[in-house]
Amino acid sequence: MWTVVYIAPTKKEAEKIRQSLAKEGILVKLKAIGQPQQSMNCSIEILVPEAEADEALEIINGL
Repeated sequence: MWTVVYIAPTKKEAEKIRQSLAKEGILVKLKAIGQPQQSMNCSIEILVPEAEADEALEIINGL
């Protein structure tokens, strides 16, 4: 099951976090919150597998 570990205010920030997590070997999905046509200007959920949530949060908190 996928778990939301962070909600980024922009797609740019979400991509930065995704890259940091992926570099550590964590699977990551990004999901836009809001209308699809506004995906560049809406918040983005960062999801990871439930088993990796604690590790992902530690990495995010270290950024």
